[in-house]
Amino acid sequence: MTKTRLATSFAALLMATGVQAADLDLNNMSDADRAAFGAQVRAYLLENPQVIMEAVQVLEDRQAAEQAQGDVSLIENNAEAIFNDGYSWVGGNPEGDVTIVEFFDYRCGFCRRAHPEVTQLLELDGNIRYIAKEFPILGENSVISSRFALAAREVAGDEAYHAAKEALIVLNGDLDDTVLRRLADTLGLDADAVIAAMDSDSINEQLASTRALAQALQINGTPSFVMGDQLIRGYVPLDAMQQIVAEAR
Repeated sequence: MTKTRLATSFAALLMATGVQAADLDLNNMSDADRAAFGAQVRAYLLENPQVIMEAVQVLEDRQAAEQAQGDVSLIENNAEAIFNDGYSWVGGNPEGDVTIVEFFDYRCGFCRRAHPEVTQLLELDGNIRYIAKEFPILGENSVISSRFALAAREVAGDEAYHAAKEALIVLNGDLDDTVLRRLADTLGLDADAVIAAMDSDSINEQLASTRALAQALQINGTPSFVMGDQLIRGYVPLDAMQQIVAEAR
């Protein structure tokens, strides 16, 4: 059992026996009192073994609620950087009544799994503003992918970025100069211009700003989403996303 789970289980034990943690000081108990307390706990749990799991569930629900409330504050405090940073690509319906922000890495397996579902959500709904946050955290190929996509946009605009994004999310293998040039040619882009732009100050600043925002939001994995006032760290299936969007409306 992990230390966190052990602490949670002990707190649940106190709940099960009606003892408040603030009122219990084991260090100041006599040996007899400590033994009596232990016997009371043991007897209660032997008679009611289901209580411990029920109490653990209550504690976990409370912790989840506290986390959700904390996330609301994080979103409120960083709203401008999340929703209007001035550089992140905006897709879907730019005038949509609900905004979904995705922090993603092109080499993340769950990002690849989420991609067609996010695409389907935008197509089915038609009233969602989607913001793409390039957050490469899985190594050199992730960073190269993001730099290429952002450079494509810098050189040729939003449509070029979208095309590069769609290609990179399914591309496997190392991204050396030959692969990048072939990809640029396939997308109808000037390979020399795109590759030259990949290390521009603008792209460096964008990646650094997104990384700082992710840290402020306590995001350390991909995919992660901001949907309305909810922060979801991890993959979300289509039906769950649709429910969250409905709640946000």
